[in-house]
Amino acid sequence: MFIDIAKIVLKAGDGGDGAVAFHREKYVASGGPDGGDGGRGGNIVFQVDDNLSTLADFRYKRKYTAQRGENGRGNRCFGKSAPDLVVCVPRGTVVKDAETGRVIADMSGEEPQVIARGGKGGWGNTHFATPTRQTPRFSKPGTPGEELEVQLELKLLADVGLVGFPNVGKSTLISVVSEAKPNIANYHFTTLTPVLGVVRMQEGKSFVMADIPGLIEGAWEGVGLGHQFLRHVERCRLLLHIVDVSGSEGRDPKEDFRIINEELRKFNPELAERPMLVAGNKCDIASEEQVAEFEAFVKAEGYEFFPIMAPIRHGVEELLNRTLELLSKLPPVKRFEPDPIPMQDVEELKRGKVEITEEDGVYFVKADWLLKILNTINFDDTDSAQYFQRVLIQTGVIDALRDAGVQEGDTVNLYDLEFDFVE
Repeated sequence: MFIDIAKIVLKAGDGGDGAVAFHREKYVASGGPDGGDGGRGGNIVFQVDDNLSTLADFRYKRKYTAQRGENGRGNRCFGKSAPDLVVCVPRGTVVKDAETGRVIADMSGEEPQVIARGGKGGWGNTHFATPTRQTPRFSKPGTPGEELEVQLELKLLADVGLVGFPNVGKSTLISVVSEAKPNIANYHFTTLTPVLGVVRMQEGKSFVMADIPGLIEGAWEGVGLGHQFLRHVERCRLLLHIVDVSGSEGRDPKEDFRIINEELRKFNPELAERPMLVAGNKCDIASEEQVAEFEAFVKAEGYEFFPIMAPIRHGVEELLNRTLELLSKLPPVKRFEPDPIPMQDVEELKRGKVEITEEDGVYFVKADWLLKILNTINFDDTDSAQYFQRVLIQTGVIDALRDAGVQEGDTVNLYDLEFDFVE
């Protein structure tokens, strides 16, 4: 079963809690605080596995949860960090935030990608000892790990994509030029799943060809197999448009050509600009006038035309040689760059709840929405730091601290950020 889209929920591990402990040893008076820090929660890491070709496994397991970090202990013993949870996906999988559609990662290379980060371990009471607070009886809990729903979309990695109406000979062509063995029959939608084949040329050169299941009018809206497989065309560097030049099924080849190009454009305007070669198949059952008329039409549209008879490879070598020549001049297979994390609108954040507690002069601020913002801030960047300062002021966090009794010079703790309050 070919599955190329799936939704799953990820929950990275929470950080372990810091410990409250005091050193007690014979002949050692006032040993002081020695609570250790909690361990880091496990990340959720995606890794490419070339043994996988579909997302079918994600139909049966939809939630992935990493382990929690261990709590700290006395004698300055730090909790053990949890191992990362590795999730294997097929090459070419694009990971998106299911809520916003933001691209998180493109799993096309060998490098593993951290999709959900584990929470940081909480501080033990050792960190809170000062000359005026020598016996802190509090520690810091670990921060929660990231939790999000992601959409996985498999977009095949192929140099060349075969497009065209059903039953025009795409499967036949890929079967004679590569080792791929698609189903071939004289009826529509014989091919129900994309088929990849490696075309090997002389001098050790090769390229990957993808047989995309047949498209029909309205495919961009989901008619027929629709955009279920149109997404696999997006990465192709070059398109081979196969047309039944004989019109054997009562259709006009020119109209077929126009309809498929329009469907590609409506699905993704970039596809209309993609380099394309046109192959007129079934020339053996077409008249010379039909072939010549369609060739003139295609060339008038600005495309190169190759008359072929796929089953016997007539004209196929010329088509493959020109394909290889064009590929040598084209950029590599498209990669989807991760989208930047958007800064949230302050007005939306004002509805979030803030919990403030005080322990021995330290004011702890807790808010799930604030933690998400904090994870996106780069304090080495002036604009990012100023944005976070505006968030604290405009969402009422600073006012809430004043209501809780914070004074000039008191310590404020926001998860893994600590600063002195200044009016």
